[in-house]
Amino acid sequence: MPAVTALRELSGGGIAVELDGRPWRTLPADTVVRAGLLVGIELDRPAARRVRGELRLSEALKLATEALSRRELAQGEVLQRLERRGVRRAVAGQAVAMLEQGGLLDEVGLAERRAEVLASRGHGDESIRRELGARGIPPAAIAGALERLSPERDRAREIVAARGGSPSTARFLTRKGFSEGAIESALPELVAD
Repeated sequence: MPAVTALRELSGGGIAVELDGRPWRTLPADTVVRAGLLVGIELDRPAARRVRGELRLSEALKLATEALSRRELAQGEVLQRLERRGVRRAVAGQAVAMLEQGGLLDEVGLAERRAEVLASRGHGDESIRRELGARGIPPAAIAGALERLSPERDRAREIVAARGGSPSTARFLTRKGFSEGAIESALPELVAD
């Protein structure tokens, strides 16, 4: 069995691994650590499999963090992106779990922030629920995000105050996903007619 004879850190962040005194591969530092590669360890078949598995995980984490650096994503969105890039589902699931543990994936926070943005753009609860649900955010996180917003009826009244109490405002509220009750509350005289 070949044995690890040297591990040298490279300036680019990788680790040059030597087997039996000869260069073998350059691996990401996290792969070397998680695979348990140390000088003197024999690289038998199980150890090689462990390295290969950790290398796949490292690549999945790199792809996921690149995607998250561009846009906040839900867990399901990260899984889909990884699978589209050819990452096996089990490895993608491991990467998502590690990102969640590290605080890089926070569906509750994502739901709250996105709900706030949508509400500020004049969306009602149903519209917000649909958009967050389409992103794969769990119903409990969506419900919690909606509870943190000002009541839908109050938001509808604010829109009516800004736009006026006209039939076009009622249609606007309907398009924006406000409930019938919120529209009736904000436009009682119009709905009564």
